[in-house]
Amino acid sequence: MIPPLTPDVLAARILYRDALMLVIDKPAGLPVHPGHGGGETLEDHLDALRFGLPARPQIVHRLDRDTSGCLALGRHAKALRRLNGLFAERRVTKIYHAWLDAIPADQNGIIDCPIAPIDPLTPWRVIADPEGLRPGAQPAQTRWQVLEKRDSRALVELRPVTGRTHQLRVHCAHAGWPICGDALHGSASHGTPLLLHARALVVPLYPRRDPIRVEAPLPAHFPAPAPSPKDAKLC
Repeated sequence: MIPPLTPDVLAARILYRDALMLVIDKPAGLPVHPGHGGGETLEDHLDALRFGLPARPQIVHRLDRDTSGCLALGRHAKALRRLNGLFAERRVTKIYHAWLDAIPADQNGIIDCPIAPIDPLTPWRVIADPEGLRPGAQPAQTRWQVLEKRDSRALVELRPVTGRTHQLRVHCAHAGWPICGDALHGSASHGTPLLLHARALVVPLYPRRDPIRVEAPLPAHFPAPAPSPKDAKLC
């Protein structure tokens, strides 16, 4: 259950703000856009993020309802065009952390597998299509790296090269290590938190400046990684 998104609560979730862009820490459980099931969405609350501008900001990309973390918004039409172009040209780096229900055999790699809708009438329901022969199949690539192994699970960093619907969840399940809590593409029961978090965005928004890097803290339901040796306290 997410707390009510009052203007103060939403403002407290702002990770970055300048004249062109906002990045907020989207809570898990809140859809970004209206869907076939109806209900509250982030779009219902965008007026609270105007900060003096005549129009409300617009969402640039998607996060699944149950995915938490960094979400970028353009503050006006010119900013939205700029950001849409950067995402379309794949110049924005999207970094996710996920706990997996299995441990990959390798330390890193790339998953290169097309994704296709199960039925063209329900394009949000997708599956891996290794041969790319199903109607509507699209190329999809995800880079991954193991960060930690704990018991029978692994914490990984995921960097989608493309941006297909449910790409990370489909790719991890296809590789044999579904994301913990994924009741749609894995074996988790409904109601189990999805352990997928949009950890960071790196956006080259201004040509003559360094890219903007924004990080979202891990949510309360997300197991914290083990401290690195340099962070461990000395006895």
